[in-house]
Amino acid sequence: MDLLTANDRPGEYPRSWYAETAEPLAPQPAAEGALSCDVCVIGGGFTGLSAALHLAERGYDVILLEGQRLGFGASGRNGGQVGTGQRLDQDALESMVGKTAARALWDLSLESVALVRDLAARHAPDAGYAAGIIHAAHKPGHVRDSHAYAEKMARDYGYDLIRPLSRDEMRAMVGSPAYHGGDIDMGGGHLHPLRLALGMARAAQSAGVRLFEQSRVTALTKGDPALIETDRARITARFVAMGCNGYLGRLDPGVAARVMPINNFIAATRPMRDDERRAVIRDNHAVADTKFVINYFRFSEDNRLLFGGGESYGYRFPADIAAKVRKPMEAIFPQLAGIEITHAWGGTLGITFNRMPHFERLAGNVLSASGYSGHGVAMATLGGKLLAEALSGQAERFDIMASVPSPRFPGGASLRWPLLVAAMVWFSLRDRL
Repeated sequence: MDLLTANDRPGEYPRSWYAETAEPLAPQPAAEGALSCDVCVIGGGFTGLSAALHLAERGYDVILLEGQRLGFGASGRNGGQVGTGQRLDQDALESMVGKTAARALWDLSLESVALVRDLAARHAPDAGYAAGIIHAAHKPGHVRDSHAYAEKMARDYGYDLIRPLSRDEMRAMVGSPAYHGGDIDMGGGHLHPLRLALGMARAAQSAGVRLFEQSRVTALTKGDPALIETDRARITARFVAMGCNGYLGRLDPGVAARVMPINNFIAATRPMRDDERRAVIRDNHAVADTKFVINYFRFSEDNRLLFGGGESYGYRFPADIAAKVRKPMEAIFPQLAGIEITHAWGGTLGITFNRMPHFERLAGNVLSASGYSGHGVAMATLGGKLLAEALSGQAERFDIMASVPSPRFPGGASLRWPLLVAAMVWFSLRDRL
């Protein structure tokens, strides 16, 4: 199935609150004819835009190819949460790669948040970065884990921006009976992701990047130079940086066996009065809970609750996305029963078997970064910078990410989907029970 068009019209952003409140970039031309460049970047999301911008700032001649519109995919549709850490916590990473490498991964994560804040301040001030992510425990046992983790981060990593929250503190900050406590991390935050992506695109264009939309890559031939083909163009490039994530398709079977597309959904309510808003989330923080099928939510600048949740067991979006999201939203916030939903949209992201990003050197001059597993606003943006560094001959930090184990899905690309469906059904039942 062609995920670029399975749920969306060619050349159009989804009808999301983000798309309706972002200043659009003028449509860019499709790539045509014979072209050449130093670096061809494939994918116009956070990874590709960041890679293109950082490469252009280093003096490289860069072409960026996007199959739809810039920021069209998960980068322009997600929950907007800019989280510290990797997708796995430091306890899990220490067990997986050892304490020294886990510390390096933590430091990279802090840099990823700082990078997003800096890029937003310089290129997308309207993205409206706000500090604070609340992690809400939906089971009492998760509260103990959350508090112990906050203590560990202060003790072992010198990170004192995570504060434990008791049940009463959580209820005061998040007006839901579903949560028993948790923590708040003031080192992370949230913003308007599509505005950030478009701001990065404008900055890349100003730096000399040639941006092409409606230019889906149909073939990649590794070599020196590499050959990248679209329906209407043939591009030769000294280097290739791939940031395809959930829209990789069959472009590289090895990456496809490790990065799988799944869908997630977000709904926006009508604007709420200030008193209504404070009764849901008291302060301007984002919230993510501890369910495996995670609920995540925050308020927009115009007081709409942006609520993400609901699992999907097919590549096509459900006919009624609003109804799918309304169910978990009203389970978390019974007081919002029947509230008007003005926008509802879906998006496709890339996940990996162990939920850690997949960085790989596919050939000496072809690199890929993807599979952020729902933790991509910050890490995908840093991923693009690391691609730029590695292609410039400074691969140490890219190699840190590439050294993290990245298992194939059982059965590879052919069997990954039915096995994931079975796992998602199991975990969603476990969440409910």
